[in-house]
Amino acid sequence: MPTIITASELRSVLGVSVSLYSDAVLNDIIDTAEAVILPLLNSYSVAIDAVSLTDNVAYFATVNLNPFGEGQSVVITGCGSPFNGTHTVTTSLLNDDAFSVAITNADIISKNVIPSGLATLSGAATYVGNAAVETAVTVVSVEVFQSRTAPGGQIEGVDFAPTPFRMGRSLYNRVSGLLGSIVDVGSIAQ
Repeated sequence: MPTIITASELRSVLGVSVSLYSDAVLNDIIDTAEAVILPLLNSYSVAIDAVSLTDNVAYFATVNLNPFGEGQSVVITGCGSPFNGTHTVTTSLLNDDAFSVAITNADIISKNVIPSGLATLSGAATYVGNAAVETAVTVVSVEVFQSRTAPGGQIEGVDFAPTPFRMGRSLYNRVSGLLGSIVDVGSIAQ
């Protein structure tokens, strides 16, 4: 299910009707565009070096300042059972390098996590309302739509000359300027 833009927003940009292209088709295109854009952006994650659980409240000590706020959904990995999974942050105000979530389980005394676990903000909710990301997802969605609907995957330019297949490496280059300030530089080096 798309997070950044909706099928009706894409339909408006494309100028197509609901009878011609259903929401399911456009949602699939938007999901594809988000799969291209979102992995390149800052993921808002932090390493976890210690965990504990008291009275059905799990506490996570983080290596650096954590970016999480109360009510946000985080994915915990590498901390073992019962800590791993997707949880809702109940308190991020413990201090700058700790947060808590509700987990129903017997108490677990504080233990170090070696190697460090990872807490990552769940989904693309961080970028909802960010104009640059919305524009980038829209641009890539249009490219994917045109690639699917153009004969042979080639789109005609304004001079009626066919353009080369556009779903290659240059797809990201079309929107890199928009996303420059929020691209995770580690994703570029991979």
